[in-house]
Amino acid sequence: MFNRLFGKPKQEANALTTLDKLNETLEMLEKKEKVLAKKAAAEVEKAKEFAKGRNKRAAIQCLKRKRLYEQQIEQLGNFQLRIHDQMIMLEGAKATTETVDALRTGAAAMKAMQKATNIDDVDKTMDEINEQTENMKQIQEALSTPIGAAADFDEDELEAELEELEGAELEEQLLQPATTAPAAPVQVPAGRQPARPIPQKRTAEEDELAALQAEMAL
Repeated sequence: MFNRLFGKPKQEANALTTLDKLNETLEMLEKKEKVLAKKAAAEVEKAKEFAKGRNKRAAIQCLKRKRLYEQQIEQLGNFQLRIHDQMIMLEGAKATTETVDALRTGAAAMKAMQKATNIDDVDKTMDEINEQTENMKQIQEALSTPIGAAADFDEDELEAELEELEGAELEEQLLQPATTAPAAPVQVPAGRQPARPIPQKRTAEEDELAALQAEMAL
């Protein structure tokens, strides 16, 4: 159990420690390579000086030492290449391990969830929901059913009474006299006034009748 609990962190710690060690070694090799390169360049300068002084033997010795430095530089380059390769492989293995661990954790969680909610529990829950839904429908139907005096009313009679009321209302609307709209006033164009009636002259008979009415009034 302790191996299962503490094994993964220990492996991760080992991987990180190894990567740190490889990085340190790589830095050390790079520093040595720079030092050897400076020594090789110095031997070249010495060889030039000896060549100017016509000391051929000393110049050749400088070039030999320069070749030895170059061989060491090449060897250090191969070491660095191997370390880089090792670091890439280790980082890839670390990423693979982390991916597998994550997938394993997800699979375990999925398995636990499936175990907690198996198909029997789901079916039982759905049956309970359907039963509760059916009970609720029955309760609603019972509450909507009329009771007391309202339950004794005949729906057909009520509908017939409603039709009679509607027929009477329609008949009353048909018997009402149609209201006529008031005549619109005639507009007289501006500048045109209606002609006043011209008084007509009364005849002699009309004068005598008017005088007789005046005497009777006295």
